[in-house]
Parts: sequence; C-alpha cells; structure tokens
Amino acid sequence: METLNLSRLAKHFSDEDSARALLESMRWPNGAACPHCGGADPYRLTPKAGSKTRKGLWKCRACRKQFTVTVGTIFEDSHIPLSKWLLAIHLLCASKKGMSARQLHRMLGVTYKSAWFMANRLRYAMSQEPLASKLAGVVEVDETYIGARHKRGTRRGRPGPDSHKTPVVALVERGGRVRAIPMPRITAENLKTAMSAHMDPDATLMTDELVTYKALRHPDHQTVNHSVGEYVRADVHVNSAEGFFSLLKRGINGVYHHVGKGHLGRYCDEFSFRYDSRKLPDAGTG
Repeated sequence: METLNLSRLAKHFSDEDSARALLESMRWPNGAACPHCGGADPYRLTPKAGSKTRKGLWKCRACRKQFTVTVGTIFEDSHIPLSKWLLAIHLLCASKKGMSARQLHRMLGVTYKSAWFMANRLRYAMSQEPLASKLAGVVEVDETYIGARHKRGTRRGRPGPDSHKTPVVALVERGGRVRAIPMPRITAENLKTAMSAHMDPDATLMTDELVTYKALRHPDHQTVNHSVGEYVRADVHVNSAEGFFSLLKRGINGVYHHVGKGHLGRYCDEFSFRYDSRKLPDAGTG
C-alpha cells in the first residue's frame, strides 16, 4: 500500500476521474454496492456522445435506482470537486491544531463560503459512528471554559456573571478516546446526560473535587483534591483531560481565534477526532 500524503494526493489525484476512483476503492473495497437497497451487483453507466449520463454513475440491478459514490456521504449534493474534498480532508486531519476556513479557501482555491461548508461537513463526519461508541475502562471527566476574556472570575478561574465564556466538559478514556461537550451550565443533570450518552456505566470515573461531580453518585468514583494541591494520587488524576483541554484551547486561540457558541460543538468534535487518531500517522495508506 502506498502512503497517501499531501504530495501524492496533489500529484496523482488532482483530477476528478482519479479522485472518484480513489473514493470508490475506499468505500467499496470489495466491489460497488447500492446505497439505497444494499444490492451488491450494480453496473456502471458509460457516458456516450450526446448523452446526459455523467461520469461515475451506477445503476442497481435490484432496485433500478441510479447512484454515485457520493450518495449517502458528506460529499452528496456538493458541487465542489472531489479532488478538492480529498485535499481538504488531508489538510484538516493532518493539521495538529486545526486549519481555518480562510486557510482552506486560500490553499484550495475555493470561495470562503465553500471552505466553511467543507470544514463543517468534515467536522460532522468526525462525530459519527464508528467514532461515537461509548467510553470504557477509566474515564476522566473535567471542565473548562472557552470564549472571550472577562474581568471578574471565581475560584479556579470559573467565569463570573459578566462572562461570555462557554463551559466545555471532556470525558477522556484513559489511554484512548475523548468526547468534548459544550454545555449551557455545569450542572449534575447536564453531566448525567453527557455521561449516559458517552460513557459505559461500568467505567471507573475520575474527577476533581467539584461538588457537582459528587452529586453524580457514580458507583466507582475517585477524586483528586486540587484545592489542597493534590493533582495525582497513585493512578487517580485528571491529567489526560487537562492535556486535551490544552490542545483544544491552543487550537481555538491560535488558529480559529474566535468560535461562536452555536458552532463550538463542531470544533470540539474536530479536536476530539484528532485526539482519538493521535497515534495514527498523518499519511494514511491507499
């Protein structure tokens, strides 16, 4: 298998036919399948002179519907060339601290609106299965605040009533994956909802001493007391969660600069995906 780095993508997949062939081989390694009915014996329609049949069109023998490799994917209903989509995927995933839509716009030669559209669709894909299974084993839970600076604060840097910061809770599987969820407020009810959706109920929970975490009444819950200078006790700590927050904040402050509350969840998904795949090489294989 050849390494799929930016140089090879730009050289060999800079036209639509090559990009489509690559996507077909990745989506259908064992042969094309109908995305409508699952039929495994479709046939390719060949464009003829004067016909309106476009390249890459297939027809299912079972349901008789036509489709292309983009049906049912984030590329569907997009007029942006597949070759630019492939480069955008590589650029966004390989950039450790993210890549702004302005940068994609300049590097790919698309409009800023198109670059924003592509980035948000890719962030959506980063949050979908099989990437959304529940966290297990030891799970660290911690909170931080993202947004504009404020004048007044409270203990541990929590924002005061005049703050425009948004709380973000991270659930980090020790040595594994992370889920980062923006919340309107850090409450026991909001935490229970997040943990129910993303964490195996049999997992060991590790947090700091925040009283809200105590209200969760998780059966296997261990804490460290930051207020007295305790950050690690044997294997009890939330250092993995704090490490993830440092990456999230550096990316948002250094690359994106400002993220609106309505879009913050997508950026959290992006950095979670990048954290989950941190042990993979930047250049995939194909």
